[in-house]
Amino acid sequence: MQCFYCGHPESKVLETRAAEEGRTIRRRRECLTCNRRFTTLERVEEAPLIVRKKDGTLQAFDRHKLMSGLVKACEKRPIPLEQLEALVTALERDLRNRCEREVPTVQIGELVMERLRDVDEVAYVRFASVYRQFKDIGRFLEELEGLLARKN
Repeated sequence: MQCFYCGHPESKVLETRAAEEGRTIRRRRECLTCNRRFTTLERVEEAPLIVRKKDGTLQAFDRHKLMSGLVKACEKRPIPLEQLEALVTALERDLRNRCEREVPTVQIGELVMERLRDVDEVAYVRFASVYRQFKDIGRFLEELEGLLARKN
């Protein structure tokens, strides 16, 4: 690691510890030439997760967009924001663990609905009605009947 002060290419590590909940390594270093100390942070470089939209276009995965959709579906429901953030984090982690760089929106939507159904049924139906674009009341009733059948 190059010294921040004098640019010398060699330094020794004095201390190493985890930071940011274990996602980063913080190292305290000392330059072998000027003896000044500096800190470096090491992170795993994640490959971008690409979403294939229904129309075939590609877009970078945006957890904020997903979170805003969930917040709308859960409006006026007794669901803590932390629970929704945990849901989005778990979903993103699962998508990245699949080692696929490209994920269709259909797959993401189904995973969200699967998780949301266990969190709150009303929020699930709200999200499903927008995601599946219910065209009429019959399709809406089918979804509700499926939810009721799953409960029994």
